[in-house]
Amino acid sequence: MSVALLFKMAAVGILVMILGQVLKNSGKEEYSFFVGLAGLILVLSWLVPYISELFETVENLFQLGG
Repeated sequence: MSVALLFKMAAVGILVMILGQVLKNSGKEEYSFFVGLAGLILVLSWLVPYISELFETVENLFQLGG
């Protein structure tokens, strides 16, 4: 995992936190929820290849693949 990905994830987290607070303070709590959900989905979509690689490594380590 590269350091750039960690910085991207941190930037998304900070941005989601700021937008969430602004939306909550303006009385739009439902939009705040959706902003947080969108941030979570974005970060998870970045992590899926790494999770897949982890499962493949574990599978190869224990020779679980046919």
